[in-house]
Amino acid sequence: MVSPIGLGCWQFSKQLNMAGKFWPKLEDDLINNIIKTSLDGGINWFDTAEVYGNGASENALARALTFNGKKPGQIMVATKWWPMFRTASNILKTIEQRIDALAPFPIDLYQVHQPWGFSNEKSEMEAMTRLVKENKIRYVGVSNFSAVQMRSAWETLQKNGIQLVSNQVRYSLLDRKIESNGILQTAKELGISVIAYSPLAQGLVTGKFHENPGLLKNIGMRKHSSQFKPGRLERSRPLIETIRKFANKYEVSTSQIALNWLIYSHGDTVVAIPGATKESHARENTGTLNFRLSAEDLALLDLESAMFRY
Repeated sequence: MVSPIGLGCWQFSKQLNMAGKFWPKLEDDLINNIIKTSLDGGINWFDTAEVYGNGASENALARALTFNGKKPGQIMVATKWWPMFRTASNILKTIEQRIDALAPFPIDLYQVHQPWGFSNEKSEMEAMTRLVKENKIRYVGVSNFSAVQMRSAWETLQKNGIQLVSNQVRYSLLDRKIESNGILQTAKELGISVIAYSPLAQGLVTGKFHENPGLLKNIGMRKHSSQFKPGRLERSRPLIETIRKFANKYEVSTSQIALNWLIYSHGDTVVAIPGATKESHARENTGTLNFRLSAEDLALLDLESAMFRY
């Protein structure tokens, strides 16, 4: 069982490759404190990836968990294989690198990071099956897979007696496309968990960029995303005002309202992995677990954000 909120660890990339340039370089002391705050707040799983700094995030996570006294089996770690310009055989060739990067913590969930590689999902799932049977990973997941690709991966694993446990996709109040493109419906049908990444729309749902557009100058490569353009900011302003209203009502932060909507709108299907570049972010993330939006307020947020399903 995983906590409804996990910690996304992309920001631990140390700026060591293109993926790492999205975030400032975090020193180990800060990473240790972010992990401690997350653990103290009830988070029991962490999501990282090979491509996050070419293993730098995995290394930093393992060091921080060890620093905070955690031992293998006490928490759960998810990581991802990067498929670009690779075939499925690379899953088997590189698994020892992933195991070493996360040592001493085992890989509880191993995910195909994207559906864009030189192999199809069937051959990738065959490779994942072998890793499960060799006890090198516990569970298999995918990321950014369409409904059709997810079902195909599920079917391949089922033939080998293995369940596809998750599809990690972009999902937030400002991006609800998985509700209209079949991903969420298929996940519910097949018993697959949805791991919502970018659950705060890279900070947009907090309203801070609506209040102070000048902050956009200091957010690295994120500022080039279409969702940060002036027109998109104005389109989301009414929803941001509703989120603020509920934050005042529940005496919590706007990010906690947005996360609460995510993890409680679909039963146990959706879990979320917000990131954290400060201890205060980690504290806000875990604070989401301390309250629950009413059914009426969940429904109102659903209505106010309905335009973002398409």
